[in-house]
Amino acid sequence: MGRRRARVESALVEPALAHWLAAQRIAIERAAGALDPASSEAEALRRFRSFALLALVRGAATPSLEGLRVSLRRAASAIDAWVRAAAELAGPSAEQVRAPLAALREQFIAALGASAPVRAASGAATPSARRMVPAAIDRIADVFLAADADTGAIVDANPAACALLGVSRPELLARTLDALAAPPDRADWTQLLDALAEGSEPQCARLALLDASGVPLRLDVRATRLVARGRTLALLLGRP
Repeated sequence: MGRRRARVESALVEPALAHWLAAQRIAIERAAGALDPASSEAEALRRFRSFALLALVRGAATPSLEGLRVSLRRAASAIDAWVRAAAELAGPSAEQVRAPLAALREQFIAALGASAPVRAASGAATPSARRMVPAAIDRIADVFLAADADTGAIVDANPAACALLGVSRPELLARTLDALAAPPDRADWTQLLDALAEGSEPQCARLALLDASGVPLRLDVRATRLVARGRTLALLLGRP
């Protein structure tokens, strides 16, 4: 494989399952058992979870393995526990959850195993900051959205946001935060953007966005601002 990362093509395009997994993230983690958040196996699980969500939404995904140092056995054990917990939580639909995740688990572990000799030989990974930041955003389990603070236009979204809201990334980038906001919270979303546009300190709020079917999803939101190329962006991190 060399230094190239394999892009996994998958027939498992199931956005509804990705949406359900994102919405049930906390319950699945509790059922799977606690991991030390700073451990290498917890990091491997986070990367698998983001890989799985992206693959289920898009039908293709690239496992993000840069800098990951983990025992293949421990990574597989953590992922297996998470897959089992997700299937058990699904009740009568357990097999419809287990089968796609098991297939994606095999793909992820195979990619991790194939990359291990390269990572061991090359030592610590040193990707540039420009490559590290998008990869880090893509693999976090929380919802990430970037919006123009003046217009509300969505300019970036991570796989967790796409999965939770049940829409593709191109669909999200064609919308505004005002259109995504649940009507009762629309004014509060606008106020949050206005505060960031005016240079406010980071904001915290509990607000709701609408998923693809119009169901409001309430999130604990932390919002910060970034000024780039004369434009102020609102960086929104949300946790169900």
